[in-house]
Amino acid sequence: MFVYRPRGLRTRHLLLSLLLLASWETGSCQVHYSVPEEAKHGAFVGRIAQDLGLELAELVPRLFRVASKGRGDLLEVNLQNGILFVNSRIDREELCGRSAECSIHLEVVVERPLQVFHVEVEVKDINDNPPVFSVSEQKLSIPESRLLDSRFPLEGASDADVGENAMLTYRLSPNEFFILDIINKKDKGKFPVLVLRKLLDREENPQLPLFLTATDGGKPERTGSVSLLILVLDANDNAPIFDRSIYEVKMYENAPNQTLVIWLNASDADEEINKELIYSFSSLVTPSIRRKFLMNERTGEIRVNDAIDFEDSNTYEIHVDVTDKGNPPMVGHCTVLVEILDENDNSPEVVVTSLYLPVREDAQVDTVIALISVSDRDSGANGQVTCSVTPHIPFRLVSTFKNYYSLVLDSALDRESVADYAVVVTAQDRGSPPLSATASVSVEVADVNDNAPTFAQPEYTAFVKENNPPGCHIFTVSARDLDAQENALVSYSLVERRVGERALSSYVSVHAESGKVFALQPLDHEELELLQFQPRQPNPDWRYSASLRAGMHSSVHLEEAGILRAGPGGPDQQWPTVSSATPEPEAGEVSPPVGAGVNSNSWTFKYGPGNPKQSGPGELPDKFIIPGSPAIISIRQEPTNSQIDKSDFITFGKKEETKKKKKKKKGNKTQEKKEKGNSTTDTSDQ
Repeated sequence: MFVYRPRGLRTRHLLLSLLLLASWETGSCQVHYSVPEEAKHGAFVGRIAQDLGLELAELVPRLFRVASKGRGDLLEVNLQNGILFVNSRIDREELCGRSAECSIHLEVVVERPLQVFHVEVEVKDINDNPPVFSVSEQKLSIPESRLLDSRFPLEGASDADVGENAMLTYRLSPNEFFILDIINKKDKGKFPVLVLRKLLDREENPQLPLFLTATDGGKPERTGSVSLLILVLDANDNAPIFDRSIYEVKMYENAPNQTLVIWLNASDADEEINKELIYSFSSLVTPSIRRKFLMNERTGEIRVNDAIDFEDSNTYEIHVDVTDKGNPPMVGHCTVLVEILDENDNSPEVVVTSLYLPVREDAQVDTVIALISVSDRDSGANGQVTCSVTPHIPFRLVSTFKNYYSLVLDSALDRESVADYAVVVTAQDRGSPPLSATASVSVEVADVNDNAPTFAQPEYTAFVKENNPPGCHIFTVSARDLDAQENALVSYSLVERRVGERALSSYVSVHAESGKVFALQPLDHEELELLQFQPRQPNPDWRYSASLRAGMHSSVHLEEAGILRAGPGGPDQQWPTVSSATPEPEAGEVSPPVGAGVNSNSWTFKYGPGNPKQSGPGELPDKFIIPGSPAIISIRQEPTNSQIDKSDFITFGKKEETKKKKKKKKGNKTQEKKEKGNSTTDTSDQ
């Protein structure tokens, strides 16, 4: 039998989104089947794949699987045809005892994308258990003096089935002395009682053998029987009697030992020793009840003697006998029904059934992180559980079915900000006071390549003497990446461009791993005074190797032997200085380069509002010359908020004044220098 119950506006075919990790949405329906207990292996239950809207061809690729909490392998799914069938013997009484409802909850999980479905299979009761008496023979000692309509309770039968299959009727074998009466004890079932209809005569019938038969309401019906042996006694006139035949008591579980349950009081109309009474548990009382309760044979008090746990049993039926000391003794009977009330003495249980870790930092919102189930052994409000997670974290709980939850992503992750989360799931019941339990889930955030590498500084300046040996190390660039592991590995390369008539790569190279920059050939100061280039560091992730590379400008200045002369009005120094006759309004700062000194004509300078105003010879010039060099260097101030490349603010040109003659080897290169002009200082496009 199959029942489909829609629970929302969504249809069975759910549209799921997937990006790197599966994003999951709660199933919008419940599938319900029923199967009779004791069904044979292979018995058909339902077309579960079809009813869940899944194609047969996708069951294996999507890792279709069925889980049943604590139910073993009672049911299985044929992945070839999508049919749910009985895999092993299903005994309803073993699964659910005498519970009126009995079902097997299945959790169906498919991946790619992840979906979770909940299926209930109701186990229908069949009449497979006959009524059973606890003993094969019951003996009753009845004095011949007992009056008509005297009543003698019998032990009834029990039936492990439920519903109509457990509704019992009783029948007594034909005889002239007794008839059978039935007592209905609310929801406790029916109890047979013998009623005396004809006076007994021990001399004529010292024993009476009878049979009591119990029949259930199943189809076909089943029966059970017990032998009754009536022993007719000759003595006491009056038997002790209780003021009631049935006593009902309510008490809370976990009552301490020696707690009074009930104080029974019987009476006997006889005199002297024949009215002295002894209370005891009937032979019908089971050993387990005798351990739980203690009877005071003199006073009739019943007290707690062992732990009383609602979750173990919520009712106890205690049969009590009271016997006088006459000869022969006479016996009275009553039944004490003890109802146990639940207390909130069981904390909820939290079980994390599945984990999908680590979680990529670019995972989509609503991505499933873990599957969680909660339970509480208590009943009523004491067993109702609510679930929550640690506040102020990017995760939340989504209720999927009864006490089942999914821990899902609630907002975007950033591993560089937080690399892992300790998520605490708290389950709390509604008892008074409430009890709670927690379970911790450590969520690790997996790195994705979402950060571009950056250099340690935006510009590097190096000073190299001309005629260097090929392959010499000029300087080293350094970049780092905030990502982790392979995403943080950086490699270096040059942005190719033309330097005059030659490619930049013919002058310098950069080591891909170390960032060391090397000169590939001897450099000539007269041919090339300043070489600018842009290293870059490709990232292993294809998304960033082109669009998010970190740019950095480098300048290589060629050095020439000799001490430069100072500019007009400037003092002599042991390192190169700036010379000019035209000051700029904004002050500049002139300083020697790192490592520069005597026999060096290289320099560095700072300019702009960040440097203090200087007067006189130290002011920032708009032009200056390098003695002994055919170059004149012009500087212009950067406009406010300008986005122009800084390489545009320093240009080189030929001096108009008469130059000193160079060495013969340098004279032949003057014409070539004119042709090149400013081309050697252009920067490449970003």
